[in-house]
Amino acid sequence: MGNSYAGQLKTTRFEEVLHNSIEASLRSNNLVPRPIFSQLYLEAEQQLSSLEAGSRADNEEEEEEEEEEGSESSSPVSYQMKPPPEGCCTTDGFCQAGKDLRLVPSGFLLVGAKSPNLPDHLLVCAVDKRFLPDDNGRNALLGFSGNCVGCGKKGFCYFTEFSNHINLKLTTQPKKQKHLKYYLVRNAQGALTKGSVICWKGAEFRGRQSSSSTCSSTLFQLPESSGLSGSMSSEPLPAANPNTPAGTQQTGLDHIPSTAAFSSAVYNGKESPKQQLVKNNLSALTRPSVLGTLTNSGPPKKRHKGWSPESPSSTETWNFHYIQDGGSLSSLPHSALVGPASSPMVGSGEPVSVPDNLLKICKAKPVIFKGHGNFPYLCGNINDVIVSPLLYTCYRNSQSLSRAYEQYGASTIQPISEEMQLLLTVYYLVQLASDQVPLIEDLEQIFMRSWRESHLSEIRQYQQAIPQTFPQVPSQIAPVTSAQLPWLAGLAASSCNDSVHIIECSYSLAEGLSEMFKLLIEGKLIKTNYVVIICASRNRAIDSCIVITGKYQARILSEGMLTPSDYQKEVNYQLVTGKVETLGSFFSTLCPEGDIDLLLEKFYQENQGHISSSLSASVNKSTALNGTGAAVCTSYEIERHQIRPFQLAVAQKLLSHICSIADSSTQNLDLGSFEKIDFLICVPPSEVTYQQTLFHLWHSGILLELGLEKEHFTKQRVEQYVMKLDADAQIKFKVFLQNSMQNPHTLFVLIHDHAHWDLMSAMHSLYPQTDLSTGLVDRLLNCREVKEAPNIVTLHVTSFPYALQTQHTHISPYNEIHWPSSYSNGVDLYHENKKYFGLSEFIESTLSGHSIPLLRYDSSFEAMVMALGKRFPRLHSAVIRTFVLIQHYSAAMMAVCGLSQMKNYTSVETLEITQNLINSSRQCPSGHGLMVVLRIPCTPLAAVAYERLYNVRERLALEDNFEIILGNPNSGITIGKHFVEQLKVWQKIEDVDWRPQTYLELEGLPCILIFSGMDPQGESLPRSLRYCDLRLINSSSLVRTTLEQELGLAAYFVSSEVHTEKAVINDVLESDPEKLSSTDNEDEEIATEGIASSTSEKRSPMKRERSHSHDSASSSLSSKASSKTLRLSLESSPPFVTAGDTAKSPHLSNSTEENTNNHERQKQKVDKGAQTTVSKHLSPVTEQLDTKQNIKSAQVSITSSSSSPFSSSSSFSAPTHNSFILQTSQCSMTKASKQPPIVFLPKLVYDIITSTDSSGLPKSSSLLPYHSVMWASSFRPLMSKMMTCTEQSLYYRQWTVPKPTHMDYNNRNEGRMDTFHPRRLLLSGPPQIGKTGAYLQFLSILSRMLIRLTEVDVYDEEEININLKEESDQCYHQPGDTWPDLETFKKIPFNYTIHDPKYEDASLICSKLQTINSEDRSMSRRQEDMYTRRQTTRMRLSKYAAYNTYHHCEQCHQYMGFNPRYQLYESTLHAFAFSYSMLGEEIQLHFIIPKSKEHHFVFSQPGRQLESMRLPLVTDKNEDYIKSPTFTPTTGRHEHGLFNLYHAMDGASHLHVLVVKEYEMAIYKKYWPNHIMLVLPSIFNSAGVGAAHFLIKELSYHNLELERNRQEELGIKPQDIWPFIVISDDSCVMWNAVEVDCSGDRKSDYTWTERNVSLKQILQRIEATPNVTHYALIGMRKWSSKANSTEFKEPFSCCHVHDFIMLNVDLTQNVQYNQNRFTCDDVDFNLRVHSAGLLICRFNHFSVMKKQIAVGGQRSFHIKSKVSDTPVSISPAQYICAPDSKHTFLAAPAQLLLEKYLQYHSHRFFPLSLKNYSHPVLSVDCYLNLGPQIAVCYVSSRPHSLNISSSGLTFSGLLLYLCDSFVVASFLKKFHFLKGATLCVICQDRNSLRQTVVRLELEDEWQFRLRDEFQTANAKEDRPLFFLTGRHI
Repeated sequence: MGNSYAGQLKTTRFEEVLHNSIEASLRSNNLVPRPIFSQLYLEAEQQLSSLEAGSRADNEEEEEEEEEEGSESSSPVSYQMKPPPEGCCTTDGFCQAGKDLRLVPSGFLLVGAKSPNLPDHLLVCAVDKRFLPDDNGRNALLGFSGNCVGCGKKGFCYFTEFSNHINLKLTTQPKKQKHLKYYLVRNAQGALTKGSVICWKGAEFRGRQSSSSTCSSTLFQLPESSGLSGSMSSEPLPAANPNTPAGTQQTGLDHIPSTAAFSSAVYNGKESPKQQLVKNNLSALTRPSVLGTLTNSGPPKKRHKGWSPESPSSTETWNFHYIQDGGSLSSLPHSALVGPASSPMVGSGEPVSVPDNLLKICKAKPVIFKGHGNFPYLCGNINDVIVSPLLYTCYRNSQSLSRAYEQYGASTIQPISEEMQLLLTVYYLVQLASDQVPLIEDLEQIFMRSWRESHLSEIRQYQQAIPQTFPQVPSQIAPVTSAQLPWLAGLAASSCNDSVHIIECSYSLAEGLSEMFKLLIEGKLIKTNYVVIICASRNRAIDSCIVITGKYQARILSEGMLTPSDYQKEVNYQLVTGKVETLGSFFSTLCPEGDIDLLLEKFYQENQGHISSSLSASVNKSTALNGTGAAVCTSYEIERHQIRPFQLAVAQKLLSHICSIADSSTQNLDLGSFEKIDFLICVPPSEVTYQQTLFHLWHSGILLELGLEKEHFTKQRVEQYVMKLDADAQIKFKVFLQNSMQNPHTLFVLIHDHAHWDLMSAMHSLYPQTDLSTGLVDRLLNCREVKEAPNIVTLHVTSFPYALQTQHTHISPYNEIHWPSSYSNGVDLYHENKKYFGLSEFIESTLSGHSIPLLRYDSSFEAMVMALGKRFPRLHSAVIRTFVLIQHYSAAMMAVCGLSQMKNYTSVETLEITQNLINSSRQCPSGHGLMVVLRIPCTPLAAVAYERLYNVRERLALEDNFEIILGNPNSGITIGKHFVEQLKVWQKIEDVDWRPQTYLELEGLPCILIFSGMDPQGESLPRSLRYCDLRLINSSSLVRTTLEQELGLAAYFVSSEVHTEKAVINDVLESDPEKLSSTDNEDEEIATEGIASSTSEKRSPMKRERSHSHDSASSSLSSKASSKTLRLSLESSPPFVTAGDTAKSPHLSNSTEENTNNHERQKQKVDKGAQTTVSKHLSPVTEQLDTKQNIKSAQVSITSSSSSPFSSSSSFSAPTHNSFILQTSQCSMTKASKQPPIVFLPKLVYDIITSTDSSGLPKSSSLLPYHSVMWASSFRPLMSKMMTCTEQSLYYRQWTVPKPTHMDYNNRNEGRMDTFHPRRLLLSGPPQIGKTGAYLQFLSILSRMLIRLTEVDVYDEEEININLKEESDQCYHQPGDTWPDLETFKKIPFNYTIHDPKYEDASLICSKLQTINSEDRSMSRRQEDMYTRRQTTRMRLSKYAAYNTYHHCEQCHQYMGFNPRYQLYESTLHAFAFSYSMLGEEIQLHFIIPKSKEHHFVFSQPGRQLESMRLPLVTDKNEDYIKSPTFTPTTGRHEHGLFNLYHAMDGASHLHVLVVKEYEMAIYKKYWPNHIMLVLPSIFNSAGVGAAHFLIKELSYHNLELERNRQEELGIKPQDIWPFIVISDDSCVMWNAVEVDCSGDRKSDYTWTERNVSLKQILQRIEATPNVTHYALIGMRKWSSKANSTEFKEPFSCCHVHDFIMLNVDLTQNVQYNQNRFTCDDVDFNLRVHSAGLLICRFNHFSVMKKQIAVGGQRSFHIKSKVSDTPVSISPAQYICAPDSKHTFLAAPAQLLLEKYLQYHSHRFFPLSLKNYSHPVLSVDCYLNLGPQIAVCYVSSRPHSLNISSSGLTFSGLLLYLCDSFVVASFLKKFHFLKGATLCVICQDRNSLRQTVVRLELEDEWQFRLRDEFQTANAKEDRPLFFLTGRHI
């Protein structure tokens, strides 16, 4: 042991432990020494957190080797073989003539050929030795010459021809160098055996393994047809087939390849699976975090370097399946991964004969696990043994572990040696308890841990050695040699009391197996559970196998190999053939009084009249009580449909995911194009689940809400929205698909509920042996129509999403929605009035410190099952368990009914269940009771149980006391008429034909529900569920999904008002007093088995390590108290009875010392329990007096003991005894609904569920997640308790792959992201938590959102100041006129009054002497409306609407620039300068012009300088062209501005320019890449809308001049160039037109209709107006739903126009917008245009709808202090201050402060004007809003301007705002002012202010004071405006 060998344990540690173990075993006779393995590996594992792996180095040599060696299994291109001649033999191992070529002891042999399909065989070939190499690999002739030794055919000249003849079935071109491997020699017995390797040239560098141990290094490969074709067996051949020939009994399970077997189709690497081993980062082992990379295309081709070692596509699978505590060999990849069922697990060497009657003698079929090396043939009675390759696979995988580290150094880190593997296996088996079953997962972890510990230094060294190469450090590790192995194994096994037996053989495994069979027959292995056979010699690799001979272990492991369908068939066969009758007759012999049926009959005859009256009294009592008005239970209420906060939160998460899909740039979902929602819910083919979903749907009201159904719809209508996945599903689904195609504007949501059910691939379900209904999900939901339909979203809903989270899943990880946790950092996130009890809460209840465990197992039941299992080895354990449990229930019912002697034939648990069930209805005045769920997965067994329990209940006259219901997934619920009537009374149902259709409707019904079916299919159980009996679930075939869905049946909501712990503690006398005096049942156990267990027999470590076990047989006090003393103590202290439930005794083992200790501990525990319980129940006064006495009497009852297992007590003999019933009657159902149900599990399952790993993660969580997936690699990190649902998903996505039978198997792409379906989501949440309600709520809010998406809030306000309109009888135009007549229009007077409702708070403009009542104006807006928002109405978007950036549709792609043919953002920036005298400088503007819009502009030829924007001619007529360029000024609305005019313009060509500020240019360009932008100069960054309007108009006029000059050269007159532009607000959403019908008899009669039209139609109509160029401004009405016919009587008005105007830039050349203005600039401009004598025309038949947009626009201006950044609200009164004062300056433009101040506080300047509408303020050359209570009169100082007649008008004030040189003193002296009228002069600076006063001679008529000077509250650098106020003298 001194030499160094990598891969072993550290020398010192190993020797120390070994020494201690030997010493302990020598000293001890009966004490069990701790095995070496426990000492080495059960101690706290060293955290290897520092282990990190570096990048992968390229290893060309390795890849070249693998190309040669492994090319058969992973060559990308399959070699095309010649088809074999018809009728010839094509079986592997035989030639085409049908002769056997395999290495058998007959025939003449020369050379052995390797077939990829028969890795353990050599095929015999006779080859001319001239064509073979010599010992140096040389001198072989080219070519081939050989003979077939099978049929004797000679003279094969080509190896290709020869390989075809012997059926090599290669996937690559045949080469003799590759496939002729060994010389064959005869051994001492004359048999042919494998000789030395044929030394082909180039083979020297191959590793030692390939020559020494073919088996351990060969990867089994499937035949080429098995990847996808029908040759894949969906089930292995049953091992019990009597016709199987000798040597073929081991089913195809031997050939469990990794996924690499299919890798040629999947991965693009040439690496063979053997070398493409786990290349994942080592840190994955040591970190619990998920390292999953979501995209992965597998290892790259040879020359491509740098493939990430973290990538999960390493194709070697580590079949992480368990010989688990349920022996789940069935979780093996049976059907998916075995070879063709016909290919047996072949052996080699001499055959071993299996003795006859092996099963009969041994009482179990031994399970042989093939280990290392060659395995011999088995012949003879092979039906009595089972052979499995699972251990072989495990060994092979752990041999491959070190491949991931080869990149780190020149020499590879050695894998764990075969000797060490076997030794560790022996250690592991030694420390297993007699009731434990080995788990392969444990073994894998042991190997990995051992390997990591032994290589810790190398790994660390290589991690640091990436930059430079380190010298090799000699390893201080001593290997275990072949010679030492048997001795060390024997030494380890010596301490285990014969549990493990070692057989050493010198020649081959065959002799060891023969010896083992001999020992079995002789009965020398009775105490032995495991036989390890080792064949080790110095000169070759070891051969080994492990035989499971323990009856219990062998049974579980062999049953675990059956698939669910085989399991059903086997059980059915045993029932049909009557094999179970022996069991029945055995039960009869157990009962001393004779057959139970005779006892029942006798009891029935004796008590026929008496029992029914007494027991039914409580049931009949309820109806009597109702009649008399006495107490009736009021606790009954069926929960109506209500949405809980959790469900709403989940629905909103779902909605946000849908929105994110729609918002992504992939254009996979266009929400904007859908108008409504439709849906289909797919459920498993369970009638109850179907009815349950219909029930939820009916009560949710969702169909009415979505508008899918009208009021008073029927149940039949609801049924079309729910589809059962059964034979009729295809018809309903076809209708759904047709609907989706016919309604492209409806979004169809396909909800796949219980989505983990039936994930069978449709290809596999087509095989004749499978059920037609399987694979439906794949056929329907994955069909091409669903995948490609743009209007179908698929939502998978499940509690167990693991099977949908594989490497090949269709669902993107970003589309997963997980149910939120209720607590985060201790904070309750969602306030719910109920607490959810799921798996984690159930597990938590089993931990010490909790009152009563909710998870329990029944030790006496398990003991009886184990004893009967040994007695009836041929019966399946499911049959035995079911019959035992039925027997227990029958006996318990009889015991409760008075046959007290039957208590000995049931278990305490079953008695408790039965007793509480029968008594529950009597504790409630209305007869409410408990539900007991008895889960029997196998349907035939469930039928047997139902029949038996039904008969027993009838004989005991209990048929009115409780119901027995057979719950079959394929049928509805059938219950007796009596119980239907009861339910109708409780639920107040009057329908005569009503029958319960869901389990939820059985609320309060006392019943046993026998729940059958292999898997629960989503059925919910009522709140009256009290016991969930899962003792019969199939514990031999457990995967995580199976386990969790069984436990999910008990998931439960408990009222959170009641503290759960207390609720459980206060379960007073739910278990009767008799239970307190029961035993621990150990006596029974021994008696039943008939074998006294030896005192030294070990129990599970679980029981040794845990503080106390929740064996519920011992959950009652095991003090054996006599009933008398107990009754005494109960009478003195009734509340104490709960101590029986609260105090849990630790498990009592058979050892005497432990018994005593437990007894003492228990005594203390009960004392404590008694104290707490008493103090809780007694009133404060009696508490002090009675506590001591109560405790004392309690102690008396506990310490006294009784020898009988059940003390027969009077309470049992008379069922009517009061002591049996609660003193205070309390409804059992009410109590049940306040506490979660109690769950009974098989012991194996209980151990798995309650055991945890080092991080606290339950063992069940690390099981294989689903039976049709497998682990991608054995080299994966462990899961951690700290993982979130998302991290778990990423973990499974990286580490699991689907088997070929899984529907996702073919969903593979080189580019991983492409495999995700964009419209597929996954909602996962714990069982019974409310997912159905959540997704129905999701449909509701999705529908509301879609409606909301197709609707907008538009302003809907009546025009203001209607009463000020001049009523004149004169009609200028006819109501039906299309266009205005120019001459007629000139006669229409201008209406100065503003009617736009947005100016309701603006100053009124007086046009002449008006007598306005002061009330009119002030009352127009009521005080309470002052602060309410403007009135809006919700409108459905029409097809002609303008849209914001959230709208995506196919037509818009090109328009928006998101079309793939256009490169995003491909646009150019152009400067455009022009001078403007008023500003005194040149204006520099910038255009951003996308390539697609350059045709609208003219560029200079040499330099591509922007010259002008093209303008059309007035005379142009084109139906698909809008002549006027549209300018939209915008700020702060890059997302919400309505700039998408594609639909509004009805696809017509138009020029649209967005006018943006410089600082917003980038964001607008990002959102609108295909729009032309006009960028304002930076000086306008803080300017208002006036600046934008000003620049648009000036630019447009300048452009008009340029175009006139340009086109004049082309011979076009200047006046023919189109002079109009459109200036549109960014919130104009739709346009309407009124059609007037004047076909009435009289001219004045007309009717009108308003409809939505395109903007194109309106603009083209306006542009076609006769003499259109004579109009300066053309606009339209603001839409209002309240518009009446009088508004359309005159089709054209001369008045103010707003929001959407056509501006004639030619006519308005000399009229400018005020570039300083922020508000009312359009009113100001309208007044200027009119005073200039120009025409303003409003088309009253057209209206624009404006959308309410809550962001941007004027709202983007925030007035805040310049000093502090803290947002302080500043009132408008602070917007001005005295000059030179210390007032806080504001960071806002001076003009904005002025306008806002005047709007709110102008009455300070114009006190006389307040509400004085007949004396307005005279405003010269401008309109400023002085607030609604002051009227203004606008006059223009320009010569020849049109002004109102001011004669006779006296003004109350004068406003001079930045007046220019046109305003002179003489002009002002024309107007008359009231005495005391006020003046306000506003100038840019104080100097201008004084000059203006002097120039206008204001001091002649106005008096000024020094204190009347003000300024806006701006700092000097912000250029404040200055005011001067004065009074008229």
